[in-house]
Amino acid sequence: MGTGFSFFSRDIPSSSPPTKPGLGDLPESCVSSILMSLDPLEICKSAQINKAFRAASLADFVWESKLPSNYKFLVDKVLDLESLPKKELYAKLCQPNRFDGGTKEAWLDKSCGQVFLAISSKALRITGIDDRRYWSHISTEESRFHTVAYLKKFWWVEALGELEFEFPPGSYNLYFRLQLGKTCTKRFGRRVCTVDQVHGWHIKPVRFQLSTSEGQHAVSECYLHEVGSWVHYHVGDFVVNKPNMPIKINFSMVQIDCTHTKGGLCLDSVLITPSKFREKLIKCT
Repeated sequence: MGTGFSFFSRDIPSSSPPTKPGLGDLPESCVSSILMSLDPLEICKSAQINKAFRAASLADFVWESKLPSNYKFLVDKVLDLESLPKKELYAKLCQPNRFDGGTKEAWLDKSCGQVFLAISSKALRITGIDDRRYWSHISTEESRFHTVAYLKKFWWVEALGELEFEFPPGSYNLYFRLQLGKTCTKRFGRRVCTVDQVHGWHIKPVRFQLSTSEGQHAVSECYLHEVGSWVHYHVGDFVVNKPNMPIKINFSMVQIDCTHTKGGLCLDSVLITPSKFREKLIKCT
């Protein structure tokens, strides 16, 4: 009798419905293709979904698609590393990376992988910089290079710079980061800026220029008037059309008028950013 019941029990269909396929059943190659359409931050978040997504989020070809086209140039220029998984390489390049004796810094925006570059005042040719009567170098936490050039008083203000670098194709903006007023200290937790030496900037505008090895030119003029805060003064734009080709950029800020002196200016750095970040940079100034 027991045998009979066992026989019939095998013929009775199960009451539980069949299991439906879920995200965990997707092939890793399929998941990787999905991740390639996401931005880097979304890829990192998706790794928490399940094991398949986590494994796919580590794939080299996924992260190589997020690296800029000049990433091999960046690795040679700013990193001294052996071969790394592409996700680790992306993370390394998103950190500020110094080169040229620590006077320049390049990094990627972590959300989109676009290239940013900063050039310290120490990498510029500044007229009279070695004469302590006119200029000095001041340490400050408000600079990414922890030092700025400070103009006390001078007739001739001229800062020239040049750069040869390989940028991904696209449009870029160039700025001088300046402040009227001596770089700030903190007293009782408050930011304090000394402005007693600020003078002469309302008489004649500062002339900013840039030119590239591809024949592009830009000129702008601006009176310096914002006292006590850092401002990104827009010099101009340039466009990179050729991938994997270095471009040479010359840039300057000049205010030469021997009829009056100028003073009280902090020159921090020159910043190059993708043009899409211009509005965001202005808001943060």
